[in-house]
Amino acid sequence: MSRCPTHVALRLLALLFLLPAAWSATFTMTNNCGYTVWPGLLSGAGTAPLSTTGFALAHGASATVDAPASWSGRMWARTLCTEDATGKFTCATGDCGSGGIQCNGGGAAPPATLVEFTLDGSGGLDFFDVSLVDGYNLPMLVVPQGGGGAAPSGNVSVSGGNSAKCMATGCLVDLNGACPADLRVMAASTGAAAAAAAGGAVACRSACEAFGSPQYCCSGAYGNPNTCRPSTYSQFFKNACPRAYSYAYDDSTSTFTCAAGTNYAITFCPSTTRKALFIQTSHGVQPTANQQRSNG
Repeated sequence: MSRCPTHVALRLLALLFLLPAAWSATFTMTNNCGYTVWPGLLSGAGTAPLSTTGFALAHGASATVDAPASWSGRMWARTLCTEDATGKFTCATGDCGSGGIQCNGGGAAPPATLVEFTLDGSGGLDFFDVSLVDGYNLPMLVVPQGGGGAAPSGNVSVSGGNSAKCMATGCLVDLNGACPADLRVMAASTGAAAAAAAGGAVACRSACEAFGSPQYCCSGAYGNPNTCRPSTYSQFFKNACPRAYSYAYDDSTSTFTCAAGTNYAITFCPSTTRKALFIQTSHGVQPTANQQRSNG
């Protein structure tokens, strides 16, 4: 049966109004490092890829990526990336093995600092964390931004929406220089000027990657939270970054939740001001209006 043009137009208009509801979150990534980083993005199993799976982000630049409802996946920053004469693109840390700027379904080669999201999950909540389980390559800060009952820009510790754990998380300390010698990844002889301040270290491996022991990897007989306990190595990460995952079963202090519809600001190498603000709010001290304006 034919339909009149007016009826079709109204249906299309209704669909246009419904489209924004299909987007669950906007991620705003900012590079505060003194060098270019190349964010990588990997969707979880059964989740469609985002509009980009990798791109260059210059010092001081920001970029936004929209994610659909119920998206899950992880993001990270690749560092010290180069392209050879054949056009093959590789990175000293966080390389995703695609040979190009787009990761195209490839994940981060450890060690790399990861942020992981499950949007609009159980109870209508977003679940997110910063993980050092696969090691560390640079500092990262994740801050809930507006929507879903979360805090406005600049406020990094909130209790909004349906969640009592809607707050900033991350690892704000440069661990490369302080990394234990048997976990340290040293710079290659070329292309590592950005790592000079860290004494030549460009990343810090997890004990699992370094030694492959079931005790450190939480595998085999150690594959449950009762037998896999914190190690001296995981405590190094936890003491420096108390809100980040330090080993596989570090859930209670490392998983955060916000009401679905919250947006997120992800900063690579967050500034000293934001570090101070993060420390204050982690002890229950809310930022002042001046502090909020200086970080807005």
